[in-house]
Amino acid sequence: MSDIMFRSAEEADWPAMGLITETAFGFRQPDEAAEAWRSLIAADGAVVACDGDDVVGTAVFLDFELTVPGGAVLPMAGVSMVAVAPTHRRRGALTGMIDELHRRMGPYPVAGLEASEAEIYGRFGYGPATVWERLEVHRGGARFRPGVPDPGGVRLVQPAEHRAHLEDVDERWRRQTPGGLHTPSRLWDEVLADREASRHGGSPRYCLLHRDGYAFYRLHGGDEKTTAEVTKMAAVTAEAEIALWRVLVGLDLKEIVGLHTHPGNVIRYLLTDPRLARTREMFDGLWLRMLDVPAVLQARTYAADLSAVFEVTDDFLGLGGRFALTVRDGRATCERTEAAANVHLDVSVLGSLYFGAHRASSFAAARQLRCSDVELVIALDRAFATDVPAELGFGF
Repeated sequence: MSDIMFRSAEEADWPAMGLITETAFGFRQPDEAAEAWRSLIAADGAVVACDGDDVVGTAVFLDFELTVPGGAVLPMAGVSMVAVAPTHRRRGALTGMIDELHRRMGPYPVAGLEASEAEIYGRFGYGPATVWERLEVHRGGARFRPGVPDPGGVRLVQPAEHRAHLEDVDERWRRQTPGGLHTPSRLWDEVLADREASRHGGSPRYCLLHRDGYAFYRLHGGDEKTTAEVTKMAAVTAEAEIALWRVLVGLDLKEIVGLHTHPGNVIRYLLTDPRLARTREMFDGLWLRMLDVPAVLQARTYAADLSAVFEVTDDFLGLGGRFALTVRDGRATCERTEAAANVHLDVSVLGSLYFGAHRASSFAAARQLRCSDVELVIALDRAFATDVPAELGFGF
């Protein structure tokens, strides 16, 4: 490990950083897209690992705004571009870069990432906080249940001509959705540019627009087995979501409508045959890591009253300790305490509980949360539950 050094990335490092990430992830971003993402990197938020003069690892964090349950917004350090050259694996480069990144996250109470490998990030205090599924709706025989409204109001539009409307809907959607992220103007530029490199073999992007929702989709496949792949659906109201689904399920000459969504998507409850909405895989989306436990726990609202003292273990950053959490009428107070703890867990588990996508009782059954009071475990389940399913605002 002594021959690996860590420092801030410099302008001259970016070609080498691009080569390393391209090698690790198997694709190269167009220069314009790479510049858009670079514009979101926080001040001093890019780190490289060096072996002599050679850059052998990269890691950055982006400056994001994260919506939490109840609609509050927290600054979030979005960890991205984490890659090590295949010539320098198992030499401490990854751990060193992650450690250096976290030393620079002082203003951020929480960090988040998408994990390319699920075994890596738990040891750094990150826990999977959203559940994502690949859903495929088979259109053959798909009919809506009697009584499901037909709100209408959906138009097929050229998205670039309706940018202000799309941005307004997206902002309203992310403000009410745990895991929602503000989409900066530079990212909207990339979405609307619709570069061929981002299509993954699909058609140009189509856009369905409602006053309170939108859906982007591409077409994949041949004439007989065409899939309409929804790349983003955002609906502020139930009416807008139903209206969009009616149009998507009604697309002629399309065998499947596919998308990545949360497990509670309403489409299963709209169809006379819910088996036509089939889950192909389930996986994690956003992983969370608390950097200021009291600030993050106090930011969200809760579904039930609670009084608990958490003993939080944080072996990586040493930011754990004992915290008293009290919830009354949906709002929380949290502070360090010397009182005896009645809930013991790792900071990664606390990150997984935060959005309500995972239950304390499940972690207790797996012995990742220790609590001798069964009623308190049930109270944790109730308090951390959310009415609005958590979703990752967009991939990064």
